[in-house]
Amino acid sequence: MANDDVTPVRTPLDVDDEPAGQAVSVPDAGDTGEGKLKMIVQLVKKCLGVKDIASMRLSLPASLLEPIPNLEYWHYLDRPDLFAAGESYPSDPTQPPIQHLYLSEAAARSSYSALSALSPRKAISETASMRSGRSGISTVSGLSLLSKGYSTPATPGRSTPATSPDLFEAELDAQMSNLSLGNINASKSGDLIEGEEIPALADRPRVRIAYLTEQVSHHPPVSAFTAYCPSRQLELSGIDQISAKVSGTTIRVTPGNFNKGAFVRIKGGYGAGETYQITHPIASVNGILRGSFYVTVSESTIVTCTGGPEGGPYYRAIIEYKEESWLGRAHFLCEGVIHTYTPGSREHEEWTKVKHVPRSRIVAVFDGSWKHLIRWKRAIDPDSSYATLLDISTLHVIPKAVRALEKQLPDESRKLWENVTNKLMAKEYSDATKHKLAIEQKQRDDAAERKRKGQMFVPKYFEPDLDSGIPTLTEEGRKALEEELKEEGPYPLESVVDGVETP
Repeated sequence: MANDDVTPVRTPLDVDDEPAGQAVSVPDAGDTGEGKLKMIVQLVKKCLGVKDIASMRLSLPASLLEPIPNLEYWHYLDRPDLFAAGESYPSDPTQPPIQHLYLSEAAARSSYSALSALSPRKAISETASMRSGRSGISTVSGLSLLSKGYSTPATPGRSTPATSPDLFEAELDAQMSNLSLGNINASKSGDLIEGEEIPALADRPRVRIAYLTEQVSHHPPVSAFTAYCPSRQLELSGIDQISAKVSGTTIRVTPGNFNKGAFVRIKGGYGAGETYQITHPIASVNGILRGSFYVTVSESTIVTCTGGPEGGPYYRAIIEYKEESWLGRAHFLCEGVIHTYTPGSREHEEWTKVKHVPRSRIVAVFDGSWKHLIRWKRAIDPDSSYATLLDISTLHVIPKAVRALEKQLPDESRKLWENVTNKLMAKEYSDATKHKLAIEQKQRDDAAERKRKGQMFVPKYFEPDLDSGIPTLTEEGRKALEEELKEEGPYPLESVVDGVETP
């Protein structure tokens, strides 16, 4: 579990005060795997019957924390190259786009690469990567894509990678809290290459994306985020809020009320004016009582395209995650369709599974494993062969660059929690707890003072109205994003002239 780097706040949202009474806690059972498992099981037992664990006031032992600020740990930009649409198109219109991605060696062909296959159920305990960081309730990250993960030791004034080898080593002893959706059979990340050729790193223009996130509410915990890629004129934004409850022997995680998905907007060039809303499925953390954690996904993700040329066509996609059996092995399978829909009509809103979509509306179909191989074909030719759409086993988290500590403001995540992080890295958990409690007490005192004065907390980087699910940057937010995009980096960057991308 990540550092709790939130500040108790009151916003113009329908936000409750901090829950009354003492925080739910468990005694520290030590830094061993057995001790951590014992603490996790005790926490789960105390959460039985709780409607929403995410809104509980929890006080975790320091030995269960990871040295990663929460806003860095949890975000939606593991693969910024996919977001930046690095692809070209073949002359054959029946073939998929050619993706220019940074990949590692593909995993061995797994037994769950198609719907008819099976896969072994194993524990997933891959180490999670460290994410970006800015502000005690805010985070900013600038990153250059196409870097091979510049993870050299930090030097004064230089951004540091968000995936630090030292941090990885420190996290190895806390693997049980590192839940990953990654493929356990996937190849190791190592050096990333573009396609099958090593790119010319010295002079190739890179794509930079800046990521800004701010926690705008403590109870319930809600944060807003946006990412922007100026050279590709792409924007990603959304409201991040989850709801969680214990269901049987699993923890079921669903989107919160303010979370309406992630929104990708094309600001210029091909597809200008289009917005893609991507809703979240339901995730379940399994294997808690056995100490063998793995994640499964259920329900559907819906991708709806709006805007664009008048008259359409208008497209929508359904990614349906197949339900796992209570017995036997997990399959991690999905299937989906891309179909047309009629704007203004509401009939398509009832189509949440593949079987709901009329055949006449289907443009393409796909299936496979969301941990390995996804294949696709056009619906117009049902006898045609499937082609590979994406091999997820070749995709690993791309490192992010974060400002050096001396360039961060006092309330930025890494700066604010620096002492806690250092003590966690040194496994001095008693001291880490002391620093953590001191920060949390100051946050409570600040909140109480605001309440006494009749003041409401107003987010710094995002407008307080989040009802649409798409956050709006304040002037301070736009300034922070622009500053991050201007950060110096080791590589030349793509630029934009009159809306046209130029190297």
